[in-house]
Amino acid sequence: MKKYILPAALLLVFETVAITLWLTKNNLFYLLNFSYIGISIALGVTLYIRKYPHARRVTQLLVGCYMLVYLGLICRENMQIEGFWYYLFTGVFEAATIHYAVAKVFGPLLFGRGWCGYACWTAMVLDFLPYKQPKQPRKRWGWIRYITFVLSLVFVSALFLAHVGNLERIMFWAFLIGNGLYYAVGIALAFICQDNRAFCKYICPVTVFLKPMSYFSLLRITCDSSKCVSCGKCKRVCPMDVDITDNSRSRANGTECILCLECVRACPKKAL
Repeated sequence: MKKYILPAALLLVFETVAITLWLTKNNLFYLLNFSYIGISIALGVTLYIRKYPHARRVTQLLVGCYMLVYLGLICRENMQIEGFWYYLFTGVFEAATIHYAVAKVFGPLLFGRGWCGYACWTAMVLDFLPYKQPKQPRKRWGWIRYITFVLSLVFVSALFLAHVGNLERIMFWAFLIGNGLYYAVGIALAFICQDNRAFCKYICPVTVFLKPMSYFSLLRITCDSSKCVSCGKCKRVCPMDVDITDNSRSRANGTECILCLECVRACPKKAL
């Protein structure tokens, strides 16, 4: 049973968040919401341990569809970065602000960019595309993410400064249009760069939060140099171009590891 300690620990973390928010906010939704996400993640890790080849995709679809369809389309909550700015400016610790605090601001101190690998509804679709392993060298386009980050902030700030009415409706439409643009740009970039994760590397504004916090992540993939034979298989299968054989926190693209475990699966010597 020792091999199931990790999924059990992850489930415990999410249950702790679920119960804490349920009691502090006096809202049963948070208990159900974070319990569901925790169970989905624990299930995916358990399936991986049992060597099911599509374990991560199971979690990705369970959480991604829930966030996109139920929270976004049915509950009409803007879970994109614009929704975060909206709730932050209104001074309400609800919905997107809690989501960002757990998944993208403080959560990465524990699980790095695991959100990108197991829960993001944009990447959920992009990972169905044919370029799971990058076919071209990484480009120097990372600066674009800061432009999209600033634009999202300016957009929501302008709405508040102009005292625009019916902001909740506008935020819902921003969610719909924003997702449409994300998918269109992400799919186009994937084919242009021959890389499913090009959007994540160059465009996604959320990574501005994720990158600095992921540097200190407790959950990290490390390499046992005594077993490594430098075959390069881990680097070839990594969707984020991480030099996983380097254990230092400053390793190449180190803050972009999405814990997909493709490198672990590919390593012939079990060095990772």
